[in-house]
Amino acid sequence: MSENLLYYGDNLDVMGRHIKDESIDLVYLDPPFNSSQDYNVLFKEQNGSRSAAQIKAFEDTWHWDQGAAEAYEQVVEGGGRVAEAMRAFRTFLSESDMMAYLAMMAPRLIELRRVMKPTASIYLHCDPTASHYLKMLLDSIFGAGNFLNEIVWKRTHAHGSSRRYGPLHDVILFYGKCHDYFWANYQMSHATGYIEKHFRMLDESTGKRFAAITLTGSGVRHGESGKPWRGIDPTKVGRHWALPSAILEELGISTGTVQERLDALNQAGLVFWPGKKAGTPRLKWFVEGLHGQAIPDIWNDISPISAHASERIGYPTQKPEALLERIIKASSKEGDIVLDPFCGCGTAIAVAQKLNRQWIGIDITQPAITLIKHRLQHLFGDEISKSYKVIGEPVSLADAQQLAVEDPYQFQWWALGLVGARLTEQKKGADRGIDGRLYFHDKPGDPTKQIILSVKAGGYITSSHLRDLRGVLEREKAEIGVLICMEEPTRPMRSEAASAGFYKTPYGNHPKIQILTIKQILKGARIDYPPQPARLDRTFKKAPKVGPKGEQLFLKDLPLVAESDVSYPDESE
Repeated sequence: MSENLLYYGDNLDVMGRHIKDESIDLVYLDPPFNSSQDYNVLFKEQNGSRSAAQIKAFEDTWHWDQGAAEAYEQVVEGGGRVAEAMRAFRTFLSESDMMAYLAMMAPRLIELRRVMKPTASIYLHCDPTASHYLKMLLDSIFGAGNFLNEIVWKRTHAHGSSRRYGPLHDVILFYGKCHDYFWANYQMSHATGYIEKHFRMLDESTGKRFAAITLTGSGVRHGESGKPWRGIDPTKVGRHWALPSAILEELGISTGTVQERLDALNQAGLVFWPGKKAGTPRLKWFVEGLHGQAIPDIWNDISPISAHASERIGYPTQKPEALLERIIKASSKEGDIVLDPFCGCGTAIAVAQKLNRQWIGIDITQPAITLIKHRLQHLFGDEISKSYKVIGEPVSLADAQQLAVEDPYQFQWWALGLVGARLTEQKKGADRGIDGRLYFHDKPGDPTKQIILSVKAGGYITSSHLRDLRGVLEREKAEIGVLICMEEPTRPMRSEAASAGFYKTPYGNHPKIQILTIKQILKGARIDYPPQPARLDRTFKKAPKVGPKGEQLFLKDLPLVAESDVSYPDESE
């Protein structure tokens, strides 16, 4: 199997530069959209120009701005059915958030079709707010004839809603690129009690349970299927012989006239005779011949992720692994390449890895990339890092400096992710001076302790920043404070950090104030604190900061800072 790929960047740019024509076997995408808004708000006119129509971490609203307008013009200038559809959308929707969403989705769906093999299929996950528009857009790109299903997934349990029926479901639009798309005929298990309910009869000669299924269908026919067999004329009751071809083929009875095949079934002891007054003969369908159940287009057997589910990692739009397992098993085989261009918390990637598929994931937010790397490590161990490559993340000091200039927010996420921490939610009235937090235990069963982190992307760093961090540490009653910075710490900064003393644990003494540079972190330096169990951290937005009974869930412990890696130039204050 070739190397799996995780890209940090805009999926439109990544696909255009890195993914070859007709190289992908299966596409799953769950493009972000703020469905929690009031429906009418989506159609409110938007004024002014924004620099780009792209999302930030966990903020999945699209707006009509310069980026959306440029995307729209690009698609329209390309001509064809897609251009016609986009012009119609613009006439109807004007410059609304919904129009912006469609303008940004159109070129991405066009690119997805380009990279898909002729045998590939695509599953677009959305909600009823946008599903009808996306279906029309997909029709214009893939062709209405390649529409396969509108799958309804019951994503939540019953709940009330003001002056309307409670919204419970998502929509998954399923298209093939061509008519020759791959289909594994994947089946689901029968519900508990199915056999007891339907296979209630006992064959006297074999002692096996069976269900008596019909050998006729509604309507009169005038060919072989309408002729009598053994004195029984189905046309008298408005029916005809209708033999289950799949079952007959399994039994090796696939040739001859309808009456000859009925004779063969009867000779094999597979016809149930209910009696002269009890109806027409029926086929004995034994339990041993029972296969899985065909999957319908309404999925109410896959539960949403509960608050206490083991796979829950706190990502706002996380989908259950069972949902992706069904899609990947049905529309790909081992070794196939699965692409998720909006990979979010990486559920499609994790499931593809479990099912021995190759995968490509793309996300424009650093939080998603960081989370996916830790999720893969948690699920598959340290060796998993050798099986995939991350492209687009900073790998050198120059890369980090560029990211810090272009997007300080993403830089903070990236830097904190390197040491296993998470960005602190920035809410009104939140504590200042805290960019991230990391929780730990001195030893199993002890109360939860915390590390406060401050990230400085640039500027001149002095001892005053260490004094501020020390004040935050005391205010928050935290055990350790860490300053992550671009520049090397000065000698007075080192002295200021040392004056804070040590936090003592059974594993030794850990500096209460620590300084880590990006250069040191890229070389493997990490925070000096007690080693922790290999458990996945869940300090994410909308996720609980701690687990049951106040226990924090942790990332695998990382190498500690080596004093020999640290150098301290002179400082002039």
